[in-house]
Amino acid sequence: QVHLVESGGGLVQAGGSLRLSCAASGRTSRSDGMGWFRQAPGKERQFVAAISWSRGSIYYGDSVKGRFTISRDNPKNTMYLQMNNLKPEDTAVYYCAASRYPYTNYVLYDYWGQGTQVTVSS
Repeated sequence: QVHLVESGGGLVQAGGSLRLSCAASGRTSRSDGMGWFRQAPGKERQFVAAISWSRGSIYYGDSVKGRFTISRDNPKNTMYLQMNNLKPEDTAVYYCAASRYPYTNYVLYDYWGQGTQVTVSS
C-alpha cells in the first residue's frame, strides 16, 4: 500500500505561480512511476506530468509544457509540481498518483492522493 498526501494548492492570479508537493509513504519501492493529474468540474481527469523515481524520465501534457516542471526528492519520497504562468484554465483539483511506471493514462495508476484545489483567477 502507498499513501500519498498532496499540499500547496490555493488561489492565485493569472500569471502567478504555485508549487504542489506530494509526499509518499508505505511500500513505495514498487511504485517507480509518479504522476500529476487534474480534474475540473464536469471534465475528465487530465494528465499533467509524470516522472520515474529511478530513471528520472519525465513526461508532460501538451497544455502545460513550458510552464510546469515536475521534480522529485528521492530521500524525502516527495514529488513536486512547479506551476508558472498559471492560466484560468488550469483551475482544477490536482491529484498525485503512483504506479509501477510513469504512465500518462490515469486508469493505470494504483494509488491516489486526496487532491488539492488550484484556482486561478483572471
